[in-house]
Amino acid sequence: MIFPTETFYGLGCLAARAQAVARIYQLKRRPVQRPLPLLAADADQAGAVVCLEAAPSHLTERFWPGPLSLLLPARPGLPASLVSAGDGEGATAGKAALRVSPHPLAARLARLAGGALTASSANLSGRAPARRLEELDRELLAALAALGDLGGLLPAASQAEQPRGGAPSTLVEPLPSGRDGRPRLRLLRAGAVNAQTLEQAGCVLVN
Repeated sequence: MIFPTETFYGLGCLAARAQAVARIYQLKRRPVQRPLPLLAADADQAGAVVCLEAAPSHLTERFWPGPLSLLLPARPGLPASLVSAGDGEGATAGKAALRVSPHPLAARLARLAGGALTASSANLSGRAPARRLEELDRELLAALAALGDLGGLLPAASQAEQPRGGAPSTLVEPLPSGRDGRPRLRLLRAGAVNAQTLEQAGCVLVN
């Protein structure tokens, strides 16, 4: 399904359904080696798919709901394509990227679905994301329409539900605290929450 998020229109499905997740990869023409990010309605829903205890509590309390995605250990049951295989430098194996969305329609959709959603931008891999309905890729819309009841488009119903565009969510990986007890984060993707804001929240950014 295509639905609005706080930044752009997203293409997603219930993350726990492996067959639907595989279809998202096919629709986007996205390599399965690139795990899709996840979106949850609240911390409880997030904790059902990733281990929140691996994240500094003050980080989630301050930035969720909001545009901060955390790379955290995945709980059993997530399709393998949503879990990082690790690359020795960036993302660590066995983890999934997730944020709690502040967007009212995206969060409501996750609640109605009964779990976290995949939340990749609604575009073919390598093409520009869409902030407005008229910017959605016709090729993607045609492929989605061919799915019949398995696909659909949920447009923003009001100005408040319109995606804002701008920078994507920031992606960080929480690491073990340093000797001074301060939480450490590996910045994997710069975005809406900048490095200075994370440092002001008491975090140490490492390469």
